[in-house]
Amino acid sequence: MPEGRTGRALIGSLSRVIDQDVLERVLATAVRTGADFAEVYAEDKRSTSVGLDDGRIEQVTSGRDRGAGIRVVKGDTTGFAHTADLTEAGLREAAEAAAAAASQGGGVARTVALTRGPERVVSPVAQYPDEVRKADKVALLLRMDDAARSAGGSIVQVSAGYGDSHKHMLVANTDGVFVTDRQVRTLIRVTAVADGDTGMQTGSQSAGQTMGFELFQQIDVDALARDAARIALTKLNARPAPSGALPVVIKQGSGGVLFHEACGHGLEADLVAKGGSVYRGKQGELVASPLVTLVDDGTMTGEWGAIAYDDEGHAGQYNVLIQDGVLTDYMWDYLRARNEGHGYSGNGRRQSYQHLPMVRMTNTYVLNGTEEPDDIVRATDYGVYVAKLGGGSVNTASGDFVFGMTEAYLIENGEITEPLRESNLIGNGPAVLRDIDLLGNDFAMGNPGTCGKDGQGVPVGDGQPTLRVKSMTIGGTAA
Repeated sequence: MPEGRTGRALIGSLSRVIDQDVLERVLATAVRTGADFAEVYAEDKRSTSVGLDDGRIEQVTSGRDRGAGIRVVKGDTTGFAHTADLTEAGLREAAEAAAAAASQGGGVARTVALTRGPERVVSPVAQYPDEVRKADKVALLLRMDDAARSAGGSIVQVSAGYGDSHKHMLVANTDGVFVTDRQVRTLIRVTAVADGDTGMQTGSQSAGQTMGFELFQQIDVDALARDAARIALTKLNARPAPSGALPVVIKQGSGGVLFHEACGHGLEADLVAKGGSVYRGKQGELVASPLVTLVDDGTMTGEWGAIAYDDEGHAGQYNVLIQDGVLTDYMWDYLRARNEGHGYSGNGRRQSYQHLPMVRMTNTYVLNGTEEPDDIVRATDYGVYVAKLGGGSVNTASGDFVFGMTEAYLIENGEITEPLRESNLIGNGPAVLRDIDLLGNDFAMGNPGTCGKDGQGVPVGDGQPTLRVKSMTIGGTAA
């Protein structure tokens, strides 16, 4: 198909390839051996990526992935099979394989009637990226390379990347669910490297939304690149970070990843059920500062983790997990909700048709407080201001975590002063939640992310207002 015509052709393609009668027969095949539940998840996904390094375009790739995964559940046993063959014969063969894995025996006939669910549009698309010329995508990266290098002669290397995806998915199951959804995501990132007397320093920025190429009417890619360069140049003059327990102020948006990792995973019902969460059995208890209300929100228009339906066919929802410091609920997928008689929360997600769904976050964030962000800094006599957090790791059973600080500054006498070299934040999720003593009124979402769990990655968002934790351990090297 010629470039510039792929986007519209994809829309609704699965409904034409697999009609309702076929789905009903495939599901009936899946449960004829006495299974409790069966599901068909199908997707058709196109993606494009462009990479730039050292002023040259290194790669421009496009791909398509289409297929179906069939899950069959009997008692506590789940069978799963996937196929790239979307004919009725191919789907029924996969259904039989999944049923065989879930059950022994047969002879039970069951009729499945599907009711088509309503179309839900959470994130409208104005310009489909697969209708945009690749040359226009390349031009964005070349602009960012120029902009980053123009920030100063010490910038010695720039790398940048562009990516988009356009996925149409279909879910049908023996509960009668039958929905389709379309998800379009567009992403751009840039990294600048500065060289100086203290060695090489790196700055990075990214922007991504669940939307089309109109993203670039909303963000200034030149400013994004210059900001990445600014971070790298600033760190050339950074001093060693202090070590020990200090108050930490975290800039709006930049600390959402801490909540995602340090407590979000611990609020996923599968980890709770396995005893792998420090929050198990604590519903109704005060687990955070009364200032904190934490939500997971799949309905957040345009955000990286926004979904109309999750990958089990349930509507994305706004779920309050912690209300005024009190743990109110966990996040749920179909199996955990069914086993415990709980409602679905729209958190059943999977990486692709080749994967089983599991409980995953969407957009997880802390709601606004009342403090002015400048007042939070002024109220801190000595501490650390974190403008950007990097990657981290967490033990969900204990809540202990380590995160990198990729842009941070010293706070002295209530003012942000010298930049600090990269170092670590070390702490415990429940302790940090309890120790938040000032919460700003300047809520913002952070950068787009990919959350990894059990070998699967899914797009997620996170955010928070500026806040202060009264004591966290800084793993710096200064005496």
